Amino acid sequence: METLLLDADAVDAHAPLPAVVDAVDAAFAAHARGDTVMPSKSYVDLPQYDGDFRSMPAYLRAENWDAAGLKWVNSHPENRGRHDLPTVMATMCYADPETGVPLSIMDGTTLTTKRTGAAAAVATDHLAVPDASTLGLVGAGAQSHTQLDAIATVRSVETVVVADADTSRAETFVESIRDRFDARVGSVPEAAACDIVSTVTPVREPIVDADAVGDHTHINAIGADAPGKHELADDLLSAAKLVVDDREQCTHSGEINVPYAAGNLTDADIHAELGAVVIGAASGRTDADGVTVFDSTGLAVQDVATARVVYERATETGAGTAFDLLGL
Repeated sequence: METLLLDADAVDAHAPLPAVVDAVDAAFAAHARGDTVMPSKSYVDLPQYDGDFRSMPAYLRAENWDAAGLKWVNSHPENRGRHDLPTVMATMCYADPETGVPLSIMDGTTLTTKRTGAAAAVATDHLAVPDASTLGLVGAGAQSHTQLDAIATVRSVETVVVADADTSRAETFVESIRDRFDARVGSVPEAAACDIVSTVTPVREPIVDADAVGDHTHINAIGADAPGKHELADDLLSAAKLVVDDREQCTHSGEINVPYAAGNLTDADIHAELGAVVIGAASGRTDADGVTVFDSTGLAVQDVATARVVYERATETGAGTAFDLLGL
């Protein structure tokens, strides 16, 4: 039995966003139905190297398939300056749940980018107004590109407003998408006033105020992935219809972690987990809703579902390098 080795280019080529959005939607549904096994993310802290490792294992059973895997990901904030390496790198091990055979070892960094964009797309599909056509991006890094491409699979995006503390980076982003969208650089309030907003920054002091957003704006809060990170003002969060990907993760390290720890938000302020919205156990956008917020921390079942898309498509095309890892 051979294991398929897939690098970043192969993962990118075999993870078309419409297919990944469908897979992530199925993962949220399985999570809501209780058809997943997903232990809490575990950490290996390495203060001597100013970094850590995180392990994210999961199994999920969808309607017509099941899948299992483990993502191993690091966070070393000083990597760029000290070693000229990325801060975050990930490896995905995708396995056959019936036999345990490792079917593929693939780049997990590109996979993470794709599934994060897809999660925002799933939330947008259920929580944004149906005729949404303007998208604001607060932050112009690599994830913002995927946010745009994924959200454009579920809404007819026409206008894109990009805000970033680094104006030159925002300008470069805008130039790269001008052939597809009416795009411009704007301020954070200008981006926040759009129909759909994705915030993708590492800030620890809120940069999006309640009075900046539109009356019916949907916000994907993507940047907060650790305790202390916080992009949206507390009064914005408390007034919004708030949907999370996972209550435990979001209250610990998602966008709501700071106001939740301070008692400014409680469990009663959380409308539902996104999976419950996907399966219809909780409402998505209704005519009575104003601002909606999706707090995204990232779930291991999203990684596994996306890895399945990559593996199945790569197998069909003969991509990657097959090798006998187990010597069987």
